[in-house]
Amino acid sequence: MDLKKNKNAPYIYGKNLTNILVENLTKEHTNETALKMNRTVRYLSHPQVLIEPNKDVQSWSLNAVGRNRVDMLAKSGALMDTAMVVSSAETKALETARPLAKAANCDVWVREQMHENDRSATGFLPPEEFESVVDQFFASSKDSIRGWEAAAAAQARIVEEVQTCLSVPAAGDVLFVGHGGVGTLLWCHLTGVPISRTFDQAVGGGCYFAFDASDCRPKFGWRPMEELSAEVDLRPS
Repeated sequence: MDLKKNKNAPYIYGKNLTNILVENLTKEHTNETALKMNRTVRYLSHPQVLIEPNKDVQSWSLNAVGRNRVDMLAKSGALMDTAMVVSSAETKALETARPLAKAANCDVWVREQMHENDRSATGFLPPEEFESVVDQFFASSKDSIRGWEAAAAAQARIVEEVQTCLSVPAAGDVLFVGHGGVGTLLWCHLTGVPISRTFDQAVGGGCYFAFDASDCRPKFGWRPMEELSAEVDLRPS
């Protein structure tokens, strides 16, 4: 990978990607062998949001419950081995990613193309109507339902983003922070199953799944983020 300075390199809150790469490559005990060591990769969806019908969905923020869940995870120490945090540019994702990155003492790499499936054609929909359209979105994955981005297209987009980010050397685990819809599409791709809402996360979000960077096969389906906090107690002393 070319590490020459590139003024157009993506920025990670004041540091461009070239600098982050150099930092990762020169960390103590980090060498070519270490970079090839198995890394745990986690995909975490943002938790509960404050629903504001007259506001662009991409600008919605976490509500009090969502913020508290993020704070609890940040304080748990569960992400202490995380070396890279990659986030969707949507507000709710960033509000999830920033405290977690701070707790892990690393930066947030913002990726515009990690956004949720594009639903701008309809804007906000009442809950019952929204759930019906989501059912159609998953059931007819190659079709654009009411102008929404097709599930197959959204899946290809998130898969490409994850593959691109995982090609970057990191001396530790990787955390992707994004959304339930595209997260489910990613899980389906990595698991090798057809797109289906059967594999969607629980209501409220704030769920995660994990896989090893060596094989990219999910170890389990969506789990509440609180179970990630509980992993701390299972670590060998």
